[in-house]
Amino acid sequence: MVLLNQLLKKLEWKGKIMTIHFTKVIEPNPIIVNALNRWENNPQLVPFIRPNKNKMELEQQLQITIEEFKNRLDTQHFYLIFSDDKLVGEMNYMVDPNHLHKRAPGTAWIGITIGEENGRGKGIGFKAIQHLEKEVKKQGLSRIELGVFEFNTRAYKLYQQLGYQEIARIADFTYWNDSMWSDIRMEKYLG
Repeated sequence: MVLLNQLLKKLEWKGKIMTIHFTKVIEPNPIIVNALNRWENNPQLVPFIRPNKNKMELEQQLQITIEEFKNRLDTQHFYLIFSDDKLVGEMNYMVDPNHLHKRAPGTAWIGITIGEENGRGKGIGFKAIQHLEKEVKKQGLSRIELGVFEFNTRAYKLYQQLGYQEIARIADFTYWNDSMWSDIRMEKYLG
């Protein structure tokens, strides 16, 4: 696996210094694919990381292959998130995908998953999004759009803290907890 763009950051969490770094993925390997499959099928994460039309989709198990992940890398810039040298999540962006709400050329669509429970609630997501924004800006893009499900209030607040503005709500977008929920679309212009 070829790893690029390693960035070291330190966060203090309850008196303990954590070392955070991000690595761009160029070539997939079984370790990464196994982690993605574990997160993609974690019942606690599924409602937050993929839209589901009904209970059956919500409970469906999905398996990503190395070949499928390799194909993703053709359209996504994909980064691993490490805390104290342990893989805790991933983040990615794609440029001008069809699912943008506002079709402004030069827009990055971003996504992030803190897959490991020990990586959540420690400010890692905040630092990860800041890093992703720098990578997007380096590519010469000036706008970012994202979607967050309306029940994910913690992520919504994080994006607001980072300067993202709500631009739309797509009703009945995903199923969770016996209800249909909206997808909140947010944007940020990079200065």
